[in-house]
Amino acid sequence: MSQTRGRYDFCIGLVLAMSSSIFIGGSFILKKKGLLRLARKGSMRAGQGGHAYLKEWLWWAGLLSMGAGEVANFAAYAFAPATLVTPLGALSVLVSAILSSFFLNEKLNLHGKIGCLLSILGSTVMVIHAPQEEEVETLNEMFHKLGDPGFVVFATLVVIVSLILIFVVGPRHGQTNILVYITICSVIGALSVSCVKGLGIAIKELFAGKPVLKHPLSWILLLSLIVCVSTQINYLNRALDIFNTSIVTPIYYVIFTTSVLTCSAILFKEWQHMAADDIIGTFSGFLTIIVGIFLLHAFKDVNFTLANLPLSLRKDDRAANGTLLSTYDCFNHDEESSACLGEIQSTESLSARRNGSLSAF
Repeated sequence: MSQTRGRYDFCIGLVLAMSSSIFIGGSFILKKKGLLRLARKGSMRAGQGGHAYLKEWLWWAGLLSMGAGEVANFAAYAFAPATLVTPLGALSVLVSAILSSFFLNEKLNLHGKIGCLLSILGSTVMVIHAPQEEEVETLNEMFHKLGDPGFVVFATLVVIVSLILIFVVGPRHGQTNILVYITICSVIGALSVSCVKGLGIAIKELFAGKPVLKHPLSWILLLSLIVCVSTQINYLNRALDIFNTSIVTPIYYVIFTTSVLTCSAILFKEWQHMAADDIIGTFSGFLTIIVGIFLLHAFKDVNFTLANLPLSLRKDDRAANGTLLSTYDCFNHDEESSACLGEIQSTESLSARRNGSLSAF
């Protein structure tokens, strides 16, 4: 009976996590569409301090969509392991990238398409191999887990490292080193996920009619969550304001997810119930998602499609074989003639220099 119940909760958590990604990914598109409509009307833009978007229904639809996604994500932690829910957050980036190519006319190049495919494959592998048994089901069990010496040491180290980064390293290197602010919000995020997990369990017990509001742990978790989330938002916004979003997003995803997986392994000990092949599969899926997110963001401004691939391969073959293009080949392709002539001239110049010819200079 307990195995059936655990499987049922796992499926609910999986559906909620995927729904969260869809809602959050779609919210960016709705907000962007609303802001673009305002720009076409000549209203003062949000980046210039305008607030006309508050009168745009598309923007409000995006806000409601993001709210629904966050609620679904919050609820997912109450049913499924954090090892599963957190990495699936990458799907929101994928959903946003795909929808933007359809509704915002933003081009998704070859690297982006491969990145989307890898993210889907990695998420599928993680779902197949993720732990399907949940260790903590009541608030009292959560209380004992939080008092475990291993987690106390981990939480203490996180707080100490965060304080050092905030008050010592941040003022000196925060403006130049991208890892400072991202590390702060990532390691603090691991604690916030633990708080969300505990509050999710408290809400489940509340609906079951148990007096969780009288339990001091509920209020401690709520207060800790507010502090952690406020710190995360503050330093993530600083990182986004200083550094390129295409670099911040994949680095933040990797460090944040790694921190959550580490915290989950220490606090909930979900890995103890996993076979070796499931552990390998989970890490493989996670690494696959990382590669996919990297390709999706790092090369998003590179204009490269399948149509460019044959031309690139031909140029690589010519360079490898050391052969020169004939004038006939060049002038048979009008659109490539200037590139071919430039290649011939540069190759001849290089050959002359290698032979010691002064005419090359």
